[in-house]
Amino acid sequence: MSSDPLTPLLLWQQLGWPLTRLIIFISIGLLAANLIELLNWTRRMAMLAAPLIRFGKLSEITGASFSMAFFSGVSANSMLAEAHSRGRISTRELVLANLFNSLPTYFLHLPTTFFITVPLIRGAAVIYIGMTFGAALLRTLFITCISRLLLSGPTGQGTGEVQPPERPGQPRFRVALARAWKRFTKRITRVIRFTVPIYILFFILNRVGLFTQLEHFMAAHLCFLSRLSPQALSIIALHIAAEFTAGLAAAGALLQDGIMSQRQVVLALLVGNILSSPVRAIRHQFPYYAGIFQPRLAMRLIFFSQSFRTLSIALVAALYALI
Repeated sequence: MSSDPLTPLLLWQQLGWPLTRLIIFISIGLLAANLIELLNWTRRMAMLAAPLIRFGKLSEITGASFSMAFFSGVSANSMLAEAHSRGRISTRELVLANLFNSLPTYFLHLPTTFFITVPLIRGAAVIYIGMTFGAALLRTLFITCISRLLLSGPTGQGTGEVQPPERPGQPRFRVALARAWKRFTKRITRVIRFTVPIYILFFILNRVGLFTQLEHFMAAHLCFLSRLSPQALSIIALHIAAEFTAGLAAAGALLQDGIMSQRQVVLALLVGNILSSPVRAIRHQFPYYAGIFQPRLAMRLIFFSQSFRTLSIALVAALYALI
């Protein structure tokens, strides 16, 4: 349980402003997704992933979402949610498209990861980032192959609504913006209705220390990793119980003192990445996913994404350990 008194200022800093910022970003994502669809920009955006889209029998919406995910994960997911709600993609393709976006999502967070890891573990950072990039690339290629087997191709279904003709003399963009705003105002009410209570609930659970207890429990029960050195276990425990930077700092100190090799440090960080992801995904990802998708579907998407992420990183870690 947090020992800090919950003053109005602290409440705003830890709950009010993060929740407001989340709603703002979701709103921008929803509006952008509707605008891109109404301006018919999806085909152009899908060109970036055209070979994979064709091979995987995925739709243009999925391709456009893939391109958008390089810049905004919220906008990419909002585009998929809008297309799914209007019957343009099936639930099966929605799940596959969300998994397909793992590679651009990785690139979206790559600069932050790079500039944190390099100063702390130097040369080992290149190997670690290479391993995680390989896992993301492997996931995308694997999902493309699964999509080819499971999907029969784009459905070609319409949105289900009749679009009014453009008024003479009115710019196309202005018409699209007006229609996008109309759709947005209908959708944002539902987003707020789900996101706000779920975010507040997770804030309370965090304040009472539930997630911290889960992380400490996982860090304390690492007996199945007994083959690793005590130093590696300390990195993994810090990675889980504290945060990624804490594990990196410990790894950097052990690496600099010559206590651990680059290989041992990279393996410890990969294992810590695997074990820390599930709790953090539920803690940080679910509140905003539940605003974009239905809560049950949000949990399904998180389950599949974390399962594939864990398996892919475990595979590259095992291959690296055997080399």
